[in-house]
Amino acid sequence: MPNTSTDGGERDDRTAHPPDFVAQDAEDQRVVLAFLLKEHPTQLTIPEISKTLYAHPGDFKSDDAVERAIRDLVGGGLLHCHGPFVLPTRAALYFSGLEME
Repeated sequence: MPNTSTDGGERDDRTAHPPDFVAQDAEDQRVVLAFLLKEHPTQLTIPEISKTLYAHPGDFKSDDAVERAIRDLVGGGLLHCHGPFVLPTRAALYFSGLEME
């Protein structure tokens, strides 16, 4: 169900959240992507990623942040899920290689 503004037009979901929430999501995405690029070619599951990145794995807030970051990175074409595993895409690996040069 799309979000609609009071004038009937559609609005961007990001505008429904305070700027600090959007900034935190972007930071979570950077952390998850950097971690998976560093760990590549190791195949990791979402719980393994959360357990490694956060001091209190299993905490809903931490797990949710990792899952949202992965969802958004998959949508952006930087990660893909293969069964239970989360992997960087060729595009993400290529970009990472450019940064190393």
